[in-house]
Amino acid sequence: MAQSIKVTYQVWPTQAEMELASARMFADRVKQAVDRRGIARVAISGGSTPQAAFKLLAAEPFASAVPWEKLQLFWVDERCVGPESPQSNYGVCRELLLSKVPIPAANIFRMEGELDPEVAASRYESTLRNALKLEGAELPRFDLLALGMGPDGHTASLFPHTAALHEMSRLVVANHVPQMNTWRISLTWMVINYAAEVVFEVAGASKTDIVSEVLTGPRDPERLPSQLIRPASGSLLFQLDQVAAAKLPPGEASAMGCQVGRLEI
Repeated sequence: MAQSIKVTYQVWPTQAEMELASARMFADRVKQAVDRRGIARVAISGGSTPQAAFKLLAAEPFASAVPWEKLQLFWVDERCVGPESPQSNYGVCRELLLSKVPIPAANIFRMEGELDPEVAASRYESTLRNALKLEGAELPRFDLLALGMGPDGHTASLFPHTAALHEMSRLVVANHVPQMNTWRISLTWMVINYAAEVVFEVAGASKTDIVSEVLTGPRDPERLPSQLIRPASGSLLFQLDQVAAAKLPPGEASAMGCQVGRLEI
């Protein structure tokens, strides 16, 4: 049986407030990591939810508050498209954020979605090993790793009933997703779980049922891959809007302006 973890979920009144909280958390964690050891390492996801946070981070007060020159930015997953495609996770982030802040090009570590998926996965694994100076079976340790969740329970590019759910020896995997007739490149769940802090950012009515099922339903990670995310730290954070959290147990009011709930799963 998997070891239990403590889940904290923040329930924000609106999606806009949740997105602001997400941007604030990104900025705070980068500054904290830089203060501790002079560098911050963050892995981000694609999808629609992070885009508003990217726009917020590119503007004040965040743009001048984040020590961009000390940030190393990585990706959790990528679609198998080139960086100019509107479907590219990196491309969207470049347009909304990276082109507007002074992060050095050498600190941006993108997945090469334009390559053959297996080649791209292998190259990104080498990138992680070289950039983070990993040895042997050592896993990368991100200060913050941000995830979304699909209506089918997928996270990163770990989709239900796909081969990547069973990968336990690689850092990065090329994952064939037959239900979408496509390939994706993704960090493996073991890498995700080794991050110092993991946060799910989920909003909207299309996520209400799946958030409840992942957090309070029977454990079935083959069907609900988000249930594979059980950080080694023993704690997991969800940032939700009120709609996405509608079927979770009510939280308590907090000084942050959101309701805060807690579960042990």
